[in-house]
Amino acid sequence: MKNVITILLIFMPWVTYAQEELTLNKCYELVNANYPLNKQIEYMSQQNSIDVSVIKASKLPQLEFSAQATYQSDVIEFPFSFPGSRVEPPNNDQYKATVSANQILYGGGVIDKAINLKEAELKVKQKQVEVSLYQLKKQVNQLYFSILLLQEKQDLIKARSEQLESKLKEVKAAIKYGVVLPASDKIIEAELLQIEQQSIEITQNKTSFINTLSELIGKEISLNTELQSPIISSDNNSENMRPELELFQLEKSKIELSEKLIRNQNSPKLMGFGTGGYGNPGLNMLDNSFQPYYLVGLKLNWNIFDWNVSKNKRKSLLINKSIIDNQQEIFELNTTIELNQHQSEINKINEFIKSDNEIIELRKIILKTADAQLKNGVITSSAYIIELTNLFEAVNNLKTHEIQLLLTKANYNVTLGN
Repeated sequence: MKNVITILLIFMPWVTYAQEELTLNKCYELVNANYPLNKQIEYMSQQNSIDVSVIKASKLPQLEFSAQATYQSDVIEFPFSFPGSRVEPPNNDQYKATVSANQILYGGGVIDKAINLKEAELKVKQKQVEVSLYQLKKQVNQLYFSILLLQEKQDLIKARSEQLESKLKEVKAAIKYGVVLPASDKIIEAELLQIEQQSIEITQNKTSFINTLSELIGKEISLNTELQSPIISSDNNSENMRPELELFQLEKSKIELSEKLIRNQNSPKLMGFGTGGYGNPGLNMLDNSFQPYYLVGLKLNWNIFDWNVSKNKRKSLLINKSIIDNQQEIFELNTTIELNQHQSEINKINEFIKSDNEIIELRKIILKTADAQLKNGVITSSAYIIELTNLFEAVNNLKTHEIQLLLTKANYNVTLGN
């Protein structure tokens, strides 16, 4: 029994303090995998497979069945007759049923180019979804670092509360021996109650942000989950890898394939055809009986002149290509402006952090002096709390600036596509 208790005591801290961890990169992965918009990529792929199979069916023989019964008010009659024989005119009622088959033998590559165009359209649509999903990264950044900041504030509040509780014990002992004024402990107790209120507010805000992030990434996050502070570097010389740039290229490739398809639509098309039928009369109009028959042959179609329709379509496509080039130029300009703004913010926050560290060191010295003065009854608890609050405000400013720096760097990298 003693051994069992020993083992429990050894492992109890691990059970008590075990926490789930979550990283920024994991949030990126989850939002890409779980956000409902991601389902459209698979739907588009399924739809494209169906569309391509429809286009490929054009290469297969096209079969057609038809049946017809007619009654004519007049028929062909010969105005002469041969000696010893009489040519019967066709019947007024005529019947026929046919099965026809048409097979493209040469189509100028139109079908293959139509399939290539469909594949290009699929890539454009899927890249558009990827671009929309990529935009969610900035939302993830905002929520993630807001929670991280509240996490830091919770730690600061806890440390401040522990320090005041320790000081409360010292003050109560000092009151007992008449070193400090009575009711000095009440001032510290009131401050502890205010800290408890702040802690409740932070917890509520953190819960709200966690619930929103959980919905966004499609994964339940508990309040005990610890968000890891990422190590982020921002390289000014990195190449822009935004998915929008790939989208512009895919859209231009699609236009080029559309242009090739238009060029080939007026190419000569050679078809083989065959018709088998049964009717009265058959191919022999002079035989008034039901007969089977068939026809086979080749057919060539060539649209020699289309009144510049194809030429104007290609001109329209070239204008679309110019529009896309212009959109890319605007996008790159806006991206450069945004990167410059982020870099300026990074430089500013770095300067703030340097000042924060200097302020904290000065506040520590001031608080140390105030602590000694409180013990000797030179100052009141209120004066001590003011200096303690100033120190924790300085530390809070430092932590806030550090989180802001990480957020700005993360947004910088997202803007750059890294």
